[in-house]
Amino acid sequence: MSKTLIRGAKVLGGEPQDVLIDGETIAEIGTGLDAEGAEVIEAGGKVLLPGLVDLHTHLREPGREDSETVLTGTRAAASGGYTAVFAMANTFPVADTAGVVEQVWRLGKEHGYCDVQPIGAVTVGLEGRKLAELGAMHESAAGVTVFSDDGKCVDDAVIMRRALEYVKAFDGVVAQHAQEPRLTEGAQMNEGVVSAELGLGGWPAVAEESIIARDVLLAEHVGSRVHICHLSTAGSVEIVRWAKSRGIQVTAEVTPHHLLLTDELVRTYNPVYKVNPPLRTERDVLALREALADGTIDIVATDHAPHPHEDKDCEWAAAAMGMVGLETALSVVQETMVDTGLLDWAGVADRMSATPARIGRALGHGRPVSAGEPANLTLVDTAYRGQVDPAGFASRSRNTPYQGRELPGRVTHTWLRGKATLVDGKLT
Repeated sequence: MSKTLIRGAKVLGGEPQDVLIDGETIAEIGTGLDAEGAEVIEAGGKVLLPGLVDLHTHLREPGREDSETVLTGTRAAASGGYTAVFAMANTFPVADTAGVVEQVWRLGKEHGYCDVQPIGAVTVGLEGRKLAELGAMHESAAGVTVFSDDGKCVDDAVIMRRALEYVKAFDGVVAQHAQEPRLTEGAQMNEGVVSAELGLGGWPAVAEESIIARDVLLAEHVGSRVHICHLSTAGSVEIVRWAKSRGIQVTAEVTPHHLLLTDELVRTYNPVYKVNPPLRTERDVLALREALADGTIDIVATDHAPHPHEDKDCEWAAAAMGMVGLETALSVVQETMVDTGLLDWAGVADRMSATPARIGRALGHGRPVSAGEPANLTLVDTAYRGQVDPAGFASRSRNTPYQGRELPGRVTHTWLRGKATLVDGKLT
């Protein structure tokens, strides 16, 4: 059994302590721990967090291995401090059967950079007309508990109600991509002043908010769990806040890019800023930050959406929507939430590890950094500041909106059940 002593780490940003890993488990936490027989990592005041958990990742395999694979995506995850990711269902073929979700799950097991939990599709082929094999996917080896047609909205209220009723039997959750399709036909960016000036088709906030309002009422009626993917508007925040005040079982996520970037960037016509839901206004960004701080928004999820060069290096109208995010997420959260005083590191651990693990039922992840717990850990040099260079990404794709931007924080080490997947910023 291998031993590792992490010396002088600030656990959740607190006072420096030593953390001893023995095999797959945290054996002891204290000061002046015996390092005999252990590999010693001099943390030097770096912050130690539980391994991050992403409830919203696109790994693209099977079918779009030119964008990403389970291997490259999980390597990117380990580089960003993640020990578990939930892989979205919009693959080719769609992950709407037990066979496909098991394929993705087994690929994750084989590569070993982080745990991969597949998300099953809500409807067959993401077409919104017929429920997929929800029960079979849950009972498969993958044990699916989260279902989503992300990339498309389950816009039929009857189908959404049936999905909520079905997953209630095994305490599953439906993760909704809230976008009323008829209100967003031809949409290219956020509907507002900038879209009007640029002459681009607008994606109105009400297209998101109307679906969220409907779905929280359906969840209340059924008594089931609903999760809102990539919430992006101030109005959506108010609807979720109201729903929670009524005791409705709703959770919500925000992406790092919606915490930092605004629709003003679209004035450059650089397709790297094209994403769904679109970048919103400064008012929305500030509302999202406050909602994440006060717990109205439960978690940060990356919506890591890799695309090959040719799908982004083209004119705006033809470009694919989406951004990569696994390798920059923690830095953006430090910039927008920690360095602004809205969250401390314990709050980051809650929003990026404990709560996403709880929502998705990721066993062994999101656990406290304490003796006897699985050694799923992330060590962060919070004093670091540097420019983002996508040439060094582990992801197969480079469509980051942060190229050349200076961001704080750098993940130096990641451990998955005591095994180092990242050491001194380099993948093992």
